[in-house]
Amino acid sequence: MAVFWSLCITFVFLFHHAAADRALGSSAANGVLILARSVSRGVESMVLSTYGMLPEWYRKAWGSLRTAVIAPVMRTAVVVCLVLSVMLLVEVVFMSVVSLFVKFLRWKPEKWYKWEAIGADLEGGNYNYPMVLVQIPMYNEKEVYKLSIGAACGLSWPSERMIIQVLDDSTDPEIKDLVEIECKIWASKGANIVYEIRDNRKGYKAGALKEGLGHSYVQQCDYVVIFDADFQPESDFLARAIPFLVHNPKVALVQARWEFVNPYECVMTRIQRMTLDYHFKVEQEAGSSTYAFFGFNGTAGVWRMSAIKEAGGWNDRTTVEDMDLAVRASLKGWKFVYVGDLKVKSELPSSFGAYRHQQHRWTCGAANLLRKSALEIWMAKEVSLLKKIYLLYNFFFVRKVVAHIVTFTFYCVIIPASVLVPEVRIPAWGVVYIPTTITLLNAIRNFSCVYILPFWILFENVMAMHRMRATLIGLCEAGGANEWVVTEKLGGALKQKLLPENIAIGNTSSTVGHRFYFPELGFAVFLFICASFDLTYGGNYYYVYIYLQSIAFFIVGLGYVGRFISSS
Repeated sequence: MAVFWSLCITFVFLFHHAAADRALGSSAANGVLILARSVSRGVESMVLSTYGMLPEWYRKAWGSLRTAVIAPVMRTAVVVCLVLSVMLLVEVVFMSVVSLFVKFLRWKPEKWYKWEAIGADLEGGNYNYPMVLVQIPMYNEKEVYKLSIGAACGLSWPSERMIIQVLDDSTDPEIKDLVEIECKIWASKGANIVYEIRDNRKGYKAGALKEGLGHSYVQQCDYVVIFDADFQPESDFLARAIPFLVHNPKVALVQARWEFVNPYECVMTRIQRMTLDYHFKVEQEAGSSTYAFFGFNGTAGVWRMSAIKEAGGWNDRTTVEDMDLAVRASLKGWKFVYVGDLKVKSELPSSFGAYRHQQHRWTCGAANLLRKSALEIWMAKEVSLLKKIYLLYNFFFVRKVVAHIVTFTFYCVIIPASVLVPEVRIPAWGVVYIPTTITLLNAIRNFSCVYILPFWILFENVMAMHRMRATLIGLCEAGGANEWVVTEKLGGALKQKLLPENIAIGNTSSTVGHRFYFPELGFAVFLFICASFDLTYGGNYYYVYIYLQSIAFFIVGLGYVGRFISSS
Protein backbone atom coordinates (compact mmCIF):
# COMPACT_ATOMS: atom_id res chain seq x y z
CA MET A 1 0.00 0.00 0.00
CA ALA A 2 2.61 2.50 1.01
CA VAL A 3 4.60 2.34 -2.23
CA PHE A 4 1.88 4.29 -3.99
CA TRP A 5 1.32 6.44 -0.92
CA SER A 6 5.04 7.28 -0.67
CA LEU A 7 5.29 8.10 -4.35
CA CYS A 8 2.26 10.37 -4.13
CA ILE A 9 3.57 12.25 -1.10
CA THR A 10 7.05 12.60 -2.63
CA PHE A 11 5.62 13.80 -5.93
CA VAL A 12 3.40 16.42 -4.32
CA PHE A 13 6.24 17.62 -2.08
CA LEU A 14 8.60 18.02 -5.03
CA PHE A 15 5.89 19.47 -7.24
CA HIS A 16 4.90 22.14 -4.75
CA HIS A 17 8.43 23.26 -4.08
CA ALA A 18 9.70 23.00 -7.64
CA ALA A 19 6.74 24.93 -8.96
CA ALA A 20 7.44 27.72 -6.51
CA ASP A 21 11.06 28.01 -7.65
CA ARG A 22 10.67 27.94 -11.42
CA ALA A 23 8.03 28.43 -14.05
CA LEU A 24 6.74 25.35 -15.80
CA GLY A 25 7.91 24.92 -19.35
CA SER A 26 4.57 24.56 -21.10
CA SER A 27 1.09 26.08 -21.14
CA ALA A 28 -0.41 22.64 -20.45
CA ALA A 29 1.62 22.28 -17.28
CA ASN A 30 0.61 25.80 -16.24
CA GLY A 31 -3.02 24.87 -16.79
CA VAL A 32 -2.71 21.79 -14.63
CA LEU A 33 -1.03 23.80 -11.88
CA ILE A 34 -3.73 26.49 -12.02
CA LEU A 35 -6.47 23.85 -11.88
CA ALA A 36 -4.81 22.06 -8.96
CA ARG A 37 -4.44 25.31 -7.05
CA SER A 38 -8.07 26.24 -7.75
CA VAL A 39 -9.35 22.93 -6.45
CA SER A 40 -7.04 23.14 -3.45
CA ARG A 41 -8.21 26.67 -2.60
CA GLY A 42 -11.82 25.65 -3.06
CA VAL A 43 -11.50 22.76 -0.64
CA GLU A 44 -9.59 24.88 1.85
CA SER A 45 -12.26 27.59 1.70
CA MET A 46 -14.99 25.00 2.21
CA VAL A 47 -13.28 23.49 5.25
CA LEU A 48 -12.47 26.87 6.79
CA SER A 49 -15.99 28.20 6.29
CA THR A 50 -17.53 25.02 7.71
CA TYR A 51 -15.23 25.08 10.71
CA GLY A 52 -15.89 28.78 11.21
CA MET A 53 -19.64 28.18 11.41
CA LEU A 54 -19.19 26.05 14.51
CA PRO A 55 -19.88 27.87 17.81
CA GLU A 56 -16.90 28.78 19.97
CA TRP A 57 -17.99 26.56 22.87
CA TYR A 58 -18.16 23.58 20.56
CA ARG A 59 -14.62 24.10 19.31
CA LYS A 60 -13.32 24.42 22.86
CA ALA A 61 -15.19 21.32 23.96
CA TRP A 62 -13.82 19.38 21.00
CA GLY A 63 -10.30 20.54 21.81
CA SER A 64 -10.60 19.43 25.44
CA LEU A 65 -12.13 16.06 24.50
CA ARG A 66 -9.50 15.50 21.86
CA THR A 67 -6.64 16.20 24.24
CA ALA A 68 -7.99 14.33 27.26
CA VAL A 69 -9.64 11.27 25.68
CA ILE A 70 -9.24 10.83 21.94
CA ALA A 71 -5.51 11.48 21.67
CA PRO A 72 -4.51 8.94 24.40
CA VAL A 73 -6.78 6.30 22.86
CA MET A 74 -5.34 6.89 19.41
CA ARG A 75 -1.77 6.78 20.70
CA THR A 76 -2.50 3.37 22.20
CA ALA A 77 -4.08 2.25 18.93
CA VAL A 78 -1.02 3.47 17.01
CA VAL A 79 1.34 1.49 19.26
CA VAL A 80 -0.76 -1.67 18.88
CA CYS A 81 -0.92 -1.25 15.10
CA LEU A 82 2.83 -0.66 14.88
CA VAL A 83 3.50 -3.85 16.83
CA LEU A 84 1.14 -5.81 14.57
CA SER A 85 2.79 -4.27 11.51
CA VAL A 86 6.22 -5.41 12.67
CA MET A 87 4.85 -8.93 13.27
CA LEU A 88 3.43 -8.99 9.73
CA LEU A 89 6.65 -7.58 8.27
CA VAL A 90 8.79 -10.29 9.88
CA GLU A 91 6.49 -13.01 8.53
CA VAL A 92 6.42 -11.57 5.01
CA VAL A 93 10.21 -11.12 4.93
CA PHE A 94 10.77 -14.70 6.11
CA MET A 95 8.46 -16.21 3.49
CA SER A 96 9.85 -14.01 0.71
CA VAL A 97 13.47 -14.91 1.52
CA VAL A 98 12.61 -18.62 1.46
CA SER A 99 10.72 -18.20 -1.81
CA LEU A 100 13.61 -16.37 -3.47
CA PHE A 101 16.12 -19.00 -2.33
CA VAL A 102 13.88 -21.71 -3.78
CA LYS A 103 13.66 -19.84 -7.08
CA PHE A 104 17.31 -18.93 -7.53
CA LEU A 105 18.74 -22.22 -6.20
CA ARG A 106 16.10 -24.21 -8.13
CA TRP A 107 15.04 -26.27 -5.15
CA LYS A 108 12.36 -28.30 -6.87
CA PRO A 109 10.42 -30.94 -4.90
CA GLU A 110 12.09 -33.68 -6.96
CA LYS A 111 15.36 -32.80 -5.19
CA TRP A 112 13.89 -33.36 -1.74
CA TYR A 113 11.48 -36.19 -2.37
CA LYS A 114 11.90 -39.40 -4.32
CA TRP A 115 10.23 -39.25 -7.71
CA GLU A 116 10.16 -41.91 -10.40
CA ALA A 117 7.78 -42.12 -13.32
CA ILE A 118 5.15 -44.83 -13.16
CA GLY A 119 4.70 -47.07 -16.19
CA ALA A 120 3.10 -50.30 -17.23
CA ASP A 121 4.70 -53.52 -16.01
CA LEU A 122 5.61 -56.18 -18.58
CA GLU A 123 3.99 -58.91 -16.49
CA GLY A 124 1.25 -57.09 -14.58
CA GLY A 125 0.33 -54.59 -17.28
CA ASN A 126 -1.45 -51.50 -16.01
CA TYR A 127 -1.81 -52.93 -12.49
CA ASN A 128 1.47 -51.19 -11.74
CA TYR A 129 -0.56 -47.99 -11.69
CA PRO A 130 -2.25 -47.32 -8.35
CA MET A 131 -6.03 -46.89 -8.27
CA VAL A 132 -7.01 -43.23 -8.28
CA LEU A 133 -10.37 -41.64 -7.52
CA VAL A 134 -11.08 -38.30 -9.25
CA GLN A 135 -13.78 -36.29 -7.46
CA ILE A 136 -15.54 -33.36 -9.16
CA PRO A 137 -17.99 -31.63 -6.77
CA MET A 138 -20.64 -29.56 -8.56
CA TYR A 139 -23.49 -27.22 -7.75
CA ASN A 140 -25.52 -25.79 -10.64
CA GLU A 141 -22.38 -25.52 -12.79
CA LYS A 142 -24.13 -25.09 -16.13
CA GLU A 143 -21.37 -23.04 -17.74
CA VAL A 144 -18.38 -25.20 -16.82
CA TYR A 145 -19.47 -28.79 -16.19
CA LYS A 146 -18.36 -29.96 -19.65
CA LEU A 147 -14.89 -28.42 -19.20
CA SER A 148 -14.10 -30.18 -15.92
CA ILE A 149 -15.59 -33.54 -16.88
CA GLY A 150 -13.83 -33.49 -20.26
CA ALA A 151 -10.48 -32.57 -18.68
CA ALA A 152 -10.79 -35.32 -16.05
CA CYS A 153 -11.69 -37.92 -18.68
CA GLY A 154 -8.69 -36.79 -20.71
CA LEU A 155 -6.15 -37.61 -17.99
CA SER A 156 -3.44 -39.91 -19.27
CA TRP A 157 -4.01 -42.71 -16.76
CA PRO A 158 -5.31 -46.21 -17.52
CA SER A 159 -9.10 -46.05 -17.43
CA GLU A 160 -9.34 -49.30 -15.47
CA ARG A 161 -7.08 -47.77 -12.76
CA MET A 162 -9.06 -44.53 -12.42
CA ILE A 163 -12.62 -43.80 -11.28
CA ILE A 164 -14.09 -40.38 -12.08
CA GLN A 165 -16.79 -39.45 -9.58
CA VAL A 166 -19.07 -36.51 -10.40
CA LEU A 167 -20.70 -35.33 -7.16
CA ASP A 168 -23.66 -33.25 -8.27
CA ASP A 169 -25.47 -31.23 -5.58
CA SER A 170 -27.35 -29.17 -8.19
CA THR A 171 -30.84 -28.00 -7.29
CA ASP A 172 -31.82 -27.22 -10.89
CA PRO A 173 -33.31 -30.38 -12.49
CA GLU A 174 -32.36 -29.21 -15.98
CA ILE A 175 -28.70 -28.83 -15.02
CA LYS A 176 -28.70 -32.21 -13.27
CA ASP A 177 -30.00 -33.83 -16.45
CA LEU A 178 -27.31 -32.14 -18.54
CA VAL A 179 -24.52 -33.28 -16.20
CA GLU A 180 -25.84 -36.84 -16.10
CA ILE A 181 -26.05 -36.98 -19.91
CA GLU A 182 -22.48 -35.70 -20.17
CA CYS A 183 -21.31 -38.46 -17.83
CA LYS A 184 -23.12 -41.08 -19.94
CA ILE A 185 -21.50 -39.72 -23.11
CA TRP A 186 -18.02 -40.12 -21.64
CA ALA A 187 -18.90 -43.54 -20.23
CA SER A 188 -19.88 -44.65 -23.73
CA LYS A 189 -16.40 -43.58 -24.87
CA GLY A 190 -14.78 -45.91 -22.34
CA ALA A 191 -14.30 -43.56 -19.36
CA ASN A 192 -14.80 -45.13 -15.93
CA ILE A 193 -17.14 -42.39 -14.72
CA VAL A 194 -19.98 -42.44 -12.19
CA TYR A 195 -22.65 -39.83 -11.51
CA GLU A 196 -23.60 -39.41 -7.85
CA ILE A 197 -26.31 -37.27 -6.31
CA ARG A 198 -27.77 -36.95 -2.81
CA ASP A 199 -31.12 -35.77 -1.51
CA ASN A 200 -29.72 -32.85 0.56
CA ARG A 201 -26.78 -30.43 0.67
CA LYS A 202 -25.77 -31.14 4.25
CA GLY A 203 -22.18 -30.06 4.81
CA TYR A 204 -22.05 -28.45 1.35
CA LYS A 205 -18.80 -29.38 -0.42
CA ALA A 206 -17.34 -31.22 2.58
CA GLY A 207 -20.54 -33.24 2.90
CA ALA A 208 -20.49 -34.16 -0.80
CA LEU A 209 -16.84 -35.25 -0.69
CA LYS A 210 -17.38 -37.25 2.48
CA GLU A 211 -20.41 -39.08 1.08
CA GLY A 212 -18.52 -39.71 -2.15
CA LEU A 213 -15.78 -41.52 -0.24
CA GLY A 214 -18.39 -43.71 1.41
CA HIS A 215 -19.30 -45.71 -1.70
CA SER A 216 -18.10 -49.32 -1.78
CA TYR A 217 -16.24 -49.02 -5.08
CA VAL A 218 -14.04 -46.27 -3.59
CA GLN A 219 -12.43 -48.71 -1.15
CA GLN A 220 -10.16 -50.03 -3.90
CA CYS A 221 -8.62 -46.57 -4.48
CA ASP A 222 -5.29 -45.58 -2.94
CA TYR A 223 -5.43 -41.87 -3.78
CA VAL A 224 -8.06 -39.23 -4.44
CA VAL A 225 -7.67 -36.07 -6.53
CA ILE A 226 -10.15 -33.22 -6.29
CA PHE A 227 -11.00 -30.73 -9.03
CA ASP A 228 -13.59 -27.98 -8.64
CA ALA A 229 -15.98 -27.64 -11.54
CA ASP A 230 -14.00 -24.89 -13.30
CA PHE A 231 -10.60 -26.62 -13.05
CA GLN A 232 -9.07 -28.13 -16.17
CA PRO A 233 -5.98 -30.26 -15.50
CA GLU A 234 -3.49 -31.14 -18.22
CA SER A 235 -3.46 -34.76 -19.34
CA ASP A 236 -0.18 -35.52 -17.50
CA PHE A 237 -1.40 -34.22 -14.11
CA LEU A 238 -1.64 -37.62 -12.41
CA ALA A 239 1.56 -38.89 -14.04
CA ARG A 240 3.47 -35.95 -12.47
CA ALA A 241 1.74 -35.84 -9.06
CA ILE A 242 1.14 -39.46 -8.06
CA PRO A 243 4.85 -40.52 -7.94
CA PHE A 244 5.42 -38.18 -4.97
CA LEU A 245 2.84 -40.18 -3.02
CA VAL A 246 3.85 -43.61 -4.29
CA HIS A 247 7.56 -43.26 -3.44
CA ASN A 248 7.24 -41.18 -0.22
CA PRO A 249 4.99 -42.98 2.29
CA LYS A 250 4.84 -40.03 4.73
CA VAL A 251 3.54 -37.60 2.11
CA ALA A 252 -0.24 -37.13 2.39
CA LEU A 253 -0.89 -34.33 -0.12
CA VAL A 254 0.51 -33.07 -3.40
CA GLN A 255 -0.79 -29.57 -4.15
CA ALA A 256 -0.58 -28.07 -7.64
CA ARG A 257 -0.52 -24.38 -8.51
CA TRP A 258 -3.53 -22.58 -9.95
CA GLU A 259 -3.29 -20.99 -13.38
CA PHE A 260 -6.03 -18.81 -14.78
CA VAL A 261 -7.94 -18.76 -18.05
CA ASN A 262 -9.15 -15.17 -17.60
CA PRO A 263 -6.43 -13.16 -15.79
CA TYR A 264 -6.67 -10.24 -18.26
CA GLU A 265 -10.43 -10.07 -18.45
CA CYS A 266 -10.59 -6.91 -16.37
CA VAL A 267 -8.77 -4.92 -13.70
CA MET A 268 -10.28 -6.98 -10.90
CA THR A 269 -9.07 -10.29 -12.34
CA ARG A 270 -5.58 -8.83 -12.84
CA ILE A 271 -5.54 -7.83 -9.18
CA GLN A 272 -6.71 -11.29 -8.13
CA ARG A 273 -3.99 -12.90 -10.19
CA MET A 274 -1.34 -10.82 -8.44
CA THR A 275 -2.71 -11.73 -4.99
CA LEU A 276 -3.01 -15.45 -5.77
CA ASP A 277 0.41 -15.58 -7.41
CA TYR A 278 1.87 -14.29 -4.14
CA HIS A 279 -0.09 -16.93 -2.23
CA PHE A 280 1.23 -19.80 -4.35
CA LYS A 281 4.73 -18.59 -5.21
CA VAL A 282 5.55 -17.30 -1.72
CA GLU A 283 3.23 -18.62 1.00
CA GLN A 284 2.74 -22.16 -0.32
CA GLU A 285 6.33 -22.42 -1.55
CA ALA A 286 7.73 -21.29 1.80
CA GLY A 287 5.53 -23.68 3.79
CA SER A 288 6.45 -26.64 1.61
CA SER A 289 10.18 -25.90 1.34
CA THR A 290 10.69 -25.47 5.10
CA TYR A 291 8.65 -28.61 5.92
CA ALA A 292 6.51 -26.36 8.11
CA PHE A 293 2.89 -26.28 6.93
CA PHE A 294 0.76 -25.01 4.10
CA GLY A 295 -2.96 -25.34 3.60
CA PHE A 296 -4.72 -27.45 1.03
CA ASN A 297 -6.38 -25.17 -1.53
CA GLY A 298 -9.48 -27.35 -1.84
CA THR A 299 -8.84 -28.32 -5.44
CA ALA A 300 -6.03 -29.36 -7.82
CA GLY A 301 -4.53 -31.57 -5.12
CA VAL A 302 -4.01 -35.31 -4.65
CA TRP A 303 -4.58 -36.92 -1.25
CA ARG A 304 -3.52 -40.28 0.14
CA MET A 305 -6.70 -42.07 1.21
CA SER A 306 -5.16 -43.43 4.41
CA ALA A 307 -4.13 -39.91 5.48
CA ILE A 308 -7.70 -38.63 5.09
CA LYS A 309 -9.01 -41.52 7.18
CA GLU A 310 -6.38 -41.07 9.89
CA ALA A 311 -7.14 -37.34 10.08
CA GLY A 312 -10.82 -38.08 10.66
CA GLY A 313 -12.19 -37.47 7.19
CA TRP A 314 -13.95 -34.40 5.86
CA ASN A 315 -15.51 -32.06 8.43
CA ASP A 316 -18.06 -29.31 7.74
CA ARG A 317 -17.54 -27.35 10.96
CA THR A 318 -16.19 -24.35 8.98
CA THR A 319 -16.39 -23.05 5.41
CA VAL A 320 -12.72 -23.96 4.83
CA GLU A 321 -13.04 -27.74 4.95
CA ASP A 322 -9.85 -28.03 2.88
CA MET A 323 -7.72 -26.13 5.41
CA ASP A 324 -9.38 -28.02 8.25
CA LEU A 325 -8.41 -31.40 6.78
CA ALA A 326 -4.85 -30.21 6.12
CA VAL A 327 -4.43 -29.02 9.71
CA ARG A 328 -5.71 -32.31 11.17
CA ALA A 329 -3.55 -34.39 8.83
CA SER A 330 -0.50 -32.28 9.69
CA LEU A 331 -1.12 -32.85 13.39
CA LYS A 332 -0.91 -36.58 12.69
CA GLY A 333 2.60 -36.12 11.33
CA TRP A 334 1.82 -36.22 7.60
CA LYS A 335 3.86 -34.14 5.13
CA PHE A 336 2.65 -32.03 2.21
CA VAL A 337 4.37 -31.24 -1.08
CA TYR A 338 3.69 -28.15 -3.18
CA VAL A 339 4.68 -28.53 -6.84
CA GLY A 340 4.84 -25.06 -8.39
CA ASP A 341 5.60 -26.36 -11.87
CA LEU A 342 2.40 -28.41 -11.90
CA LYS A 343 -0.31 -25.96 -12.99
CA VAL A 344 -4.07 -26.40 -13.38
CA LYS A 345 -6.23 -23.93 -15.27
CA SER A 346 -9.16 -22.36 -13.45
CA GLU A 347 -11.44 -19.35 -13.62
CA LEU A 348 -11.13 -16.20 -11.53
CA PRO A 349 -14.43 -14.70 -10.34
CA SER A 350 -15.10 -11.66 -12.51
CA SER A 351 -18.26 -10.60 -10.72
CA PHE A 352 -17.59 -8.35 -7.73
CA GLY A 353 -20.49 -9.90 -5.83
CA ALA A 354 -19.06 -13.38 -6.40
CA TYR A 355 -15.61 -12.20 -5.35
CA ARG A 356 -16.98 -10.71 -2.11
CA HIS A 357 -18.72 -13.97 -1.24
CA GLN A 358 -15.59 -15.96 -2.00
CA GLN A 359 -13.40 -13.70 0.15
CA HIS A 360 -15.90 -13.80 3.01
CA ARG A 361 -15.93 -17.60 2.93
CA TRP A 362 -12.13 -17.91 2.83
CA THR A 363 -11.41 -15.20 5.43
CA CYS A 364 -14.21 -15.97 7.86
CA GLY A 365 -13.62 -19.72 7.60
CA ALA A 366 -9.91 -19.45 8.43
CA ALA A 367 -10.58 -17.29 11.50
CA ASN A 368 -13.37 -19.63 12.61
CA LEU A 369 -11.08 -22.64 12.19
CA LEU A 370 -8.49 -20.97 14.43
CA ARG A 371 -11.18 -20.56 17.10
CA LYS A 372 -12.23 -24.21 16.84
CA SER A 373 -8.86 -25.89 16.41
CA ALA A 374 -6.48 -23.81 18.57
CA LEU A 375 -6.75 -26.13 21.58
CA GLU A 376 -6.60 -29.20 19.35
CA ILE A 377 -3.36 -27.92 17.80
CA TRP A 378 -1.80 -27.08 21.15
CA MET A 379 -2.67 -30.49 22.67
CA ALA A 380 -1.47 -32.55 19.67
CA LYS A 381 1.17 -35.12 20.63
CA GLU A 382 2.42 -36.29 17.21
CA VAL A 383 4.09 -32.97 16.24
CA SER A 384 6.80 -30.81 17.78
CA LEU A 385 6.25 -27.67 19.83
CA LEU A 386 7.88 -25.64 17.05
CA LYS A 387 5.31 -26.83 14.53
CA LYS A 388 2.46 -26.03 16.91
CA ILE A 389 3.77 -22.50 17.34
CA TYR A 390 4.19 -22.15 13.58
CA LEU A 391 0.58 -23.22 12.98
CA LEU A 392 -0.95 -21.04 15.69
CA TYR A 393 1.24 -17.95 15.36
CA ASN A 394 2.61 -17.77 11.80
CA PHE A 395 -0.05 -19.50 9.75
CA PHE A 396 -3.22 -18.55 11.61
CA PHE A 397 -2.68 -15.51 13.82
CA VAL A 398 -0.36 -13.39 11.67
CA ARG A 399 -1.54 -14.36 8.17
CA LYS A 400 -5.25 -15.00 8.79
CA VAL A 401 -6.01 -12.44 11.53
CA VAL A 402 -3.34 -9.74 11.88
CA ALA A 403 -2.92 -9.19 8.13
CA HIS A 404 -6.60 -8.32 7.65
CA ILE A 405 -7.08 -6.32 10.84
CA VAL A 406 -3.94 -4.16 10.60
CA THR A 407 -4.44 -3.38 6.89
CA PHE A 408 -7.83 -1.82 7.43
CA THR A 409 -7.48 -0.48 10.98
CA PHE A 410 -4.08 1.17 10.61
CA TYR A 411 -3.90 2.28 6.99
CA CYS A 412 -7.57 3.08 6.42
CA VAL A 413 -8.68 4.30 9.85
CA ILE A 414 -5.90 5.30 12.24
CA ILE A 415 -3.63 7.13 9.79
CA PRO A 416 -6.45 9.09 8.07
CA ALA A 417 -8.04 9.91 11.45
CA SER A 418 -4.70 11.10 12.81
CA VAL A 419 -4.95 14.24 10.66
CA LEU A 420 -7.92 15.26 12.82
CA VAL A 421 -5.91 14.82 16.02
CA PRO A 422 -2.65 16.82 15.73
CA GLU A 423 -1.52 15.58 19.16
CA VAL A 424 -0.92 12.15 17.62
CA ARG A 425 2.29 11.57 15.70
CA ILE A 426 2.98 8.39 13.77
CA PRO A 427 6.64 7.59 13.00
CA ALA A 428 7.66 7.53 9.36
CA TRP A 429 8.93 3.95 9.60
CA GLY A 430 5.40 2.84 10.47
CA VAL A 431 3.63 4.98 7.89
CA VAL A 432 5.99 4.47 4.97
CA TYR A 433 8.88 2.06 5.38
CA ILE A 434 7.10 -1.02 6.77
CA PRO A 435 4.13 -0.99 4.41
CA THR A 436 6.40 -0.13 1.48
CA THR A 437 8.54 -3.19 2.20
CA ILE A 438 5.49 -5.43 2.58
CA THR A 439 4.00 -4.14 -0.67
CA LEU A 440 7.22 -4.65 -2.64
CA LEU A 441 7.60 -8.17 -1.27
CA ASN A 442 4.02 -8.95 -2.31
CA ALA A 443 5.01 -8.07 -5.88
CA ILE A 444 8.54 -9.48 -5.88
CA ARG A 445 7.57 -12.82 -7.47
CA ASN A 446 5.37 -11.25 -10.12
CA PHE A 447 7.16 -8.30 -11.69
CA SER A 448 5.03 -8.59 -14.82
CA CYS A 449 2.15 -7.14 -12.78
CA VAL A 450 4.05 -4.25 -11.19
CA TYR A 451 2.19 -1.79 -13.40
CA ILE A 452 -1.07 -2.79 -11.68
CA LEU A 453 0.34 -2.02 -8.18
CA PRO A 454 -1.50 1.31 -7.67
CA PHE A 455 -4.85 -0.29 -8.46
CA TRP A 456 -3.96 -3.36 -6.39
CA ILE A 457 -3.12 -1.17 -3.38
CA LEU A 458 -6.34 0.83 -3.51
CA PHE A 459 -8.59 -2.16 -4.21
CA GLU A 460 -7.00 -4.37 -1.55
CA ASN A 461 -7.45 -1.61 1.04
CA VAL A 462 -11.14 -1.42 0.17
CA MET A 463 -11.42 -5.21 0.41
CA ALA A 464 -9.62 -5.06 3.78
CA MET A 465 -12.81 -3.59 5.25
CA HIS A 466 -14.79 -6.63 4.06
CA ARG A 467 -12.10 -9.10 5.14
CA MET A 468 -11.71 -7.59 8.61
CA ARG A 469 -15.45 -7.89 9.16
CA ALA A 470 -15.32 -11.51 7.99
CA THR A 471 -12.37 -12.18 10.32
CA LEU A 472 -14.23 -10.83 13.34
CA ILE A 473 -17.35 -12.80 12.41
CA GLY A 474 -15.26 -15.97 12.22
CA LEU A 475 -13.45 -15.34 15.51
CA CYS A 476 -16.70 -14.56 17.33
CA GLU A 477 -18.68 -17.15 15.35
CA ALA A 478 -21.36 -14.55 14.74
CA GLY A 479 -24.15 -14.69 12.17
CA GLY A 480 -22.87 -15.62 8.72
CA ALA A 481 -19.83 -17.50 10.05
CA ASN A 482 -20.95 -20.69 8.31
CA GLU A 483 -22.50 -19.02 5.27
CA TRP A 484 -21.64 -20.91 2.08
CA VAL A 485 -22.20 -19.26 -1.29
CA VAL A 486 -20.82 -21.09 -4.31
CA THR A 487 -18.60 -18.82 -6.44
CA GLU A 488 -20.32 -18.06 -9.74
CA LYS A 489 -18.47 -19.34 -12.80
CA LEU A 490 -19.03 -18.19 -16.37
CA GLY A 491 -16.75 -20.55 -18.27
CA GLY A 492 -16.32 -18.06 -21.10
CA ALA A 493 -19.85 -18.81 -22.30
CA LEU A 494 -21.06 -15.24 -22.10
CA LYS A 495 -19.71 -13.05 -24.89
CA GLN A 496 -19.68 -9.61 -23.38
CA LYS A 497 -17.60 -6.51 -23.83
CA LEU A 498 -15.94 -4.62 -21.03
CA LEU A 499 -16.54 -1.06 -20.02
CA PRO A 500 -14.22 1.48 -21.70
CA GLU A 501 -12.35 1.80 -18.41
CA ASN A 502 -11.72 -1.95 -18.57
CA ILE A 503 -13.32 -2.41 -15.17
CA ALA A 504 -14.59 -5.86 -14.44
CA ILE A 505 -17.58 -8.01 -14.77
CA GLY A 506 -20.57 -8.05 -12.48
CA ASN A 507 -24.22 -8.38 -11.66
CA THR A 508 -26.35 -6.37 -14.07
CA SER A 509 -29.23 -6.22 -11.63
CA SER A 510 -30.63 -2.77 -11.05
CA THR A 511 -31.81 -3.59 -7.52
CA VAL A 512 -30.44 -1.05 -5.04
CA GLY A 513 -29.32 -3.79 -2.65
CA HIS A 514 -27.12 -5.26 -5.39
CA ARG A 515 -26.05 -1.96 -6.94
CA PHE A 516 -24.72 -0.05 -3.93
CA TYR A 517 -22.46 -1.04 -1.04
CA PHE A 518 -23.36 1.42 1.68
CA PRO A 519 -20.54 0.68 4.19
CA GLU A 520 -17.99 1.49 1.47
CA LEU A 521 -19.87 4.68 0.54
CA GLY A 522 -20.00 5.80 4.16
CA PHE A 523 -16.32 5.17 4.61
CA ALA A 524 -15.55 7.08 1.42
CA VAL A 525 -17.20 10.14 3.00
CA PHE A 526 -15.09 9.72 6.15
CA LEU A 527 -11.88 9.56 4.09
CA PHE A 528 -12.91 12.59 2.03
CA ILE A 529 -13.40 14.62 5.23
CA CYS A 530 -10.01 13.52 6.58
CA ALA A 531 -8.27 14.36 3.31
CA SER A 532 -9.90 17.79 3.10
CA PHE A 533 -8.96 18.57 6.70
CA ASP A 534 -5.36 17.50 6.05
CA LEU A 535 -5.24 19.61 2.89
CA THR A 536 -6.28 22.67 4.90
CA TYR A 537 -4.48 22.22 8.22
CA GLY A 538 -1.93 19.43 7.75
CA GLY A 539 1.61 19.52 6.47
CA ASN A 540 2.42 15.88 5.75
CA TYR A 541 0.63 15.49 2.40
CA TYR A 542 -1.37 12.49 3.62
CA TYR A 543 -4.33 13.95 1.75
CA VAL A 544 -2.91 12.82 -1.60
CA TYR A 545 -3.30 9.16 -0.74
CA ILE A 546 -6.46 9.64 1.35
CA TYR A 547 -8.27 11.35 -1.54
CA LEU A 548 -7.32 8.50 -3.88
CA GLN A 549 -8.45 5.91 -1.35
CA SER A 550 -11.69 7.82 -0.88
CA ILE A 551 -12.29 7.67 -4.64
CA ALA A 552 -11.61 3.91 -4.59
CA PHE A 553 -14.18 3.41 -1.83
CA PHE A 554 -16.68 5.52 -3.79
CA ILE A 555 -16.15 3.48 -6.98
CA VAL A 556 -16.60 0.18 -5.16
CA GLY A 557 -19.51 1.50 -3.12
CA LEU A 558 -21.32 2.57 -6.28
CA GLY A 559 -20.82 -0.89 -7.76
CA TYR A 560 -18.51 0.11 -10.62
CA VAL A 561 -16.18 -2.82 -10.05
CA GLY A 562 -16.62 -6.13 -11.79
CA ARG A 563 -19.28 -5.11 -14.25
CA PHE A 564 -20.11 -6.14 -17.83
CA ILE A 565 -21.96 -4.50 -20.68
CA SER A 566 -23.50 -6.94 -23.10
CA SER A 567 -22.12 -6.86 -26.61
CA SER A 568 -25.58 -7.21 -28.05
